[in-house]
Amino acid sequence: MDLIIGPRTYSTWSLRGWLVMKATGAAFAVVDARYDTPERKAALTALSPSGFVPALRVDGEVIWDTLAIAEWAAERYPEAGLWPADATARALARSVTAEMHSGFQALRTLCGTGPDHPMVGDARAETPSDPALDRDLARIVGLVRQMRGRFGQGGPWLFGARTIADIFYTPVAARVRHFQIDLDAHGDDGTAQTYMAALLAHPDFRRWEVEALS
Repeated sequence: MDLIIGPRTYSTWSLRGWLVMKATGAAFAVVDARYDTPERKAALTALSPSGFVPALRVDGEVIWDTLAIAEWAAERYPEAGLWPADATARALARSVTAEMHSGFQALRTLCGTGPDHPMVGDARAETPSDPALDRDLARIVGLVRQMRGRFGQGGPWLFGARTIADIFYTPVAARVRHFQIDLDAHGDDGTAQTYMAALLAHPDFRRWEVEALS
């Protein structure tokens, strides 16, 4: 079983896919891919039908798109508890995850990761200022406060135990750190900032960061 990923310093979707696979406890190999030249992009397309990362090669098939990989992992490894057991919490966890998968375009654009803006290490950047970004950040703060308030008792995560939803928000925490975003200015009462710190302190993310910087 092989997980094809992009540059570890800034490929946010690769991070999500890797964290999902780590959470299953299953053994898998990592294939590092690049896409910064036409030749490397062509080589990646030979591995991943979409030409994007991550992609998972398993049982003679290739599963592409991070959310598809996450759903496959949740079905294949139910004992990992990648979605909440409670039906209501599970539906909301999927909603939170899907919104991150398809939304928050201002955050992605104005706080984008790349060679000059890594999501790992000590590099920091100036905080962007934009009304659309403010709306995205306020929405994220609201989501975190809402789900932590309803389901997060007894631990640092959104829905009790750590789930795919937490994994999908981990790169957000890295963006908040890199761009030095003050979440208090977007309606936080400390809940979202504490949550972001927990995401970055998880052993799997810390391992990713060490490997990215090595």
